[in-house]
Amino acid sequence: MVSRYVKLDGVVTMVDSKHAMKHLNEVKPRFVVNESVEQVAYADRIIVNKIDLIADADLEVLKTKIRNINGMALLKQANYGVVDIDFVLGIGGYDLDRVESDVTSNDSHCASHKHDHEHEHQKGDHHDHVHDSAVSSVSIVSEGMIDLDELDDWLERLIEEKGEDLYRYKGVLSVKESDERYVLQMAVRGKTWGPDEKRINKLVFIGRDLDETVLRKGFKGCLA
Repeated sequence: MVSRYVKLDGVVTMVDSKHAMKHLNEVKPRFVVNESVEQVAYADRIIVNKIDLIADADLEVLKTKIRNINGMALLKQANYGVVDIDFVLGIGGYDLDRVESDVTSNDSHCASHKHDHEHEHQKGDHHDHVHDSAVSSVSIVSEGMIDLDELDDWLERLIEEKGEDLYRYKGVLSVKESDERYVLQMAVRGKTWGPDEKRINKLVFIGRDLDETVLRKGFKGCLA
């Protein structure tokens, strides 16, 4: 009955800036999730706390690390966890307008955040351990119309093959024979495209060992 009175508004993660890099870079046994990386990956809002305890250069490295993992989340620096209440309440992480806003405003952060990680393949490394630093954001921005059947087939295959490694995704798409935006996270229709507005598809994935080339090729196959 709780669902009658409350809803999931969004996920807020607080990062201890003094110790975060140690935990984010921690090597876990194979198939064991790095909880710190996962918490960053799922967040809609991230508070980087205790910034007075580390050097500015180290803070920038940490922020870059966080954005590489999750390019969609809004980030705020703080001491003693002090942030505006509006930053953590009324997030609307699952509202149609907010989903579109998140994808639009953060695609620039995601565009170049895919990195090569060869830790488990280098000579001398133990093959029973992997770095969860392979978690990253991949963003696709493309003009054109989407064939909805092709999109559904592609996502079904993607989830079947990469479901355990795919933490979350959001998208705002232009679907063939529809004048309304298609919001991928909830698979519902958004507001209508303007008559002179370019129909730009924007899609963001967050996950582990994502192959950007494969994702782009798969998405291209969904264009009508």
